[in-house]
Amino acid sequence: MSSGETAVIIPAVNEVDRIATTVRTAAALPGVALVMVVDDGSADQTGRVARAAGARVVRHSRNRGKAAAMETGAEAVRLFDEADVTPRHLLFLDADLGETASAAAPLIEPVRAGEADMTIAVFTTRIKLGGHGLVVRLSKEGIRRATGFEPRQPLNGQRCLTRAAFEAARPLAHGFGVETALTIDLLRKGYRISEVEVDMTHRATGTDWRAQLHRAKQLRDVARALATRDPLVTQNLDKLRLTR
Repeated sequence: MSSGETAVIIPAVNEVDRIATTVRTAAALPGVALVMVVDDGSADQTGRVARAAGARVVRHSRNRGKAAAMETGAEAVRLFDEADVTPRHLLFLDADLGETASAAAPLIEPVRAGEADMTIAVFTTRIKLGGHGLVVRLSKEGIRRATGFEPRQPLNGQRCLTRAAFEAARPLAHGFGVETALTIDLLRKGYRISEVEVDMTHRATGTDWRAQLHRAKQLRDVARALATRDPLVTQNLDKLRLTR
């Protein structure tokens, strides 16, 4: 594998204020020679700014959701990899990480060394997310029931995978259910997953109506992902609501 053995994929929607810093910081990570931004139907200049910062950019004409953006990004990277003997590893990062994307290097190392097929970030700096705990508990309990594994931050989207692991998880679960489903599906297929502590932060979700709508979509998508993998999990949803 060449020195550019890892490709960074950044799904982005309306992140014009932070995308440039995230792209430049990600591009400086060891072993990264390609940063692919998937502009998932942004209404602002996210794609233009990302391209100016040095990223390759693929745009969805309308918002298709996180999982679709991840698949689009991975397919775009595959096109670049066609001439290479070994496909690049895929590092998925959120668009709003800014300079803290520099802390992603430890996610790459276990995959590069062949010690893990997928790494999941565990943020050491926690930001209160205003009600986000319900979705986290649903995801964590669902993963535990399905696999026996108890992830510390099951919804964390900062992940590095081998190309083989990514392909084994396709088709990805819809929308915000993608992280939960990725963990379950890869563990069930015998892939090795490692959690890695990193000093990253991103924007808190907030408590306004847009944030509440975002969390409702997360809850829906995680529940759907779990329902197709362990239908009994969704029966605990009312119980989780009562214990918030």
